[in-house]
Amino acid sequence: MTLPAPHQASAPAPAPASAPRPAAEPAAASARYTRRSVLTGAFALATAAAMPVTAAGRAYAAAAPNIIGCAAWGARAASEPVAVLANRPERIVVHHTATANVTDYSKQRAFALAKAIQTYHMDAQGWIDTGQHFTISRGAFVMEGRHHSLAELNTGRRQVRAAHCVGQNTVSIGIENEGTYTSATPPAAQFAALADLCAHICSQYGLAASEIYGHRDFNATSCPGDRLYALLPSLRRDVATRLGTPLSEPEEDPVWDLVRQATGRPAGTLGEYLPAGLLP
Repeated sequence: MTLPAPHQASAPAPAPASAPRPAAEPAAASARYTRRSVLTGAFALATAAAMPVTAAGRAYAAAAPNIIGCAAWGARAASEPVAVLANRPERIVVHHTATANVTDYSKQRAFALAKAIQTYHMDAQGWIDTGQHFTISRGAFVMEGRHHSLAELNTGRRQVRAAHCVGQNTVSIGIENEGTYTSATPPAAQFAALADLCAHICSQYGLAASEIYGHRDFNATSCPGDRLYALLPSLRRDVATRLGTPLSEPEEDPVWDLVRQATGRPAGTLGEYLPAGLLP
């Protein structure tokens, strides 16, 4: 998650160079149109034409995971009304929290994580609420992040404006995964919960499994870590299996590949960072 200056307050002091920066709020929608997105769109249209369409225009269904709402984990109220947008998201963006890879997999730890992230985003960043839509703890507890994200997911018609990825906050769903996955692999249960959540989001909003990306695909950040990013093809396959749909994996846009090679993934860029004292 990147941390440019929020819209409600002046730019915060830069975080330490060991972790990636969260995204400004709000950021303008700027979809990256690539060969991948064009081919994926054609694939989605062909799939939709061949399958029966259900409520809200969905062409397939996936079982809903157990998502713990803001009230259940003890979220504070947002500092101002959360914006609900008329559009559906176009993709999913995966993040890691860049916090410790703890072995405390309890629900209490999950709730403490959600509260710490919200405190940091509201008090340190000056944002109105938690930046991302959903959070998955290392113990595989799935929690609502920004208020109203779960309600809008349940209807499958609109999305909440978020603050998790510059240029994608109005057109994507952001998912934070507890841990630092630069060299470590997420616990199997956490990764399975991520696949379940992504499949449900795709089902509700009519997205193809190929529309799952990492934060670094859009911003100059190391998030979601080299190991988790390398698992995204496997994640897309797992989601497609849950949806019962074929997976199209078009080639990456060569121009975008050159841009990424030129900008690189600087080790000093910051992702979701929680100062000492917010979590044990």
